[in-house]
Amino acid sequence: MLADAALLARAEALVSGYAAAGLTLATAESCTGGLVAGLITAVPGSSAVLERGFVTYSNAAKSEAIGVPPDLVAAHGAVSEPVARAMAAGALAASRADVAVAVTGIAGPGGGSAEKPVGLVHFGLALRDGTLRHRERRYGDLGRAEIRARAVADALGLLEGALPRSG
Repeated sequence: MLADAALLARAEALVSGYAAAGLTLATAESCTGGLVAGLITAVPGSSAVLERGFVTYSNAAKSEAIGVPPDLVAAHGAVSEPVARAMAAGALAASRADVAVAVTGIAGPGGGSAEKPVGLVHFGLALRDGTLRHRERRYGDLGRAEIRARAVADALGLLEGALPRSG
């Protein structure tokens, strides 16, 4: 996936945009396992932009590293809107970044259910001004690699949307 030219071009533009705006970012990743941060760090100069990344694959890591309340996970499941929002807010609070993106989902091949099928991914985005956004995607059972690649692309989209508009 890191060799995907289109994703790499987007990451380059993202790094450039964040650097020009004087903004930094953090990631909190579950099903993508650090791929968002990995893509960003494939770009020379990304150290000026990526403040830190959290791979919080387990529920305990979500709580211990970025403060997601265990009761929230118990009530809604790790793959849910409330947990994605809490992951983004927690990553922002546990970092010095201006923007944090979070990804939690079911990449498969197992682990899905009728209510939460393979391919379900929730995203959170938190900004220092208090903005907290959520996005849900249902990619379908496209295979683990494709689900993760699409999740990385959507996480980049959220980060792109957080850039201030010029003009």
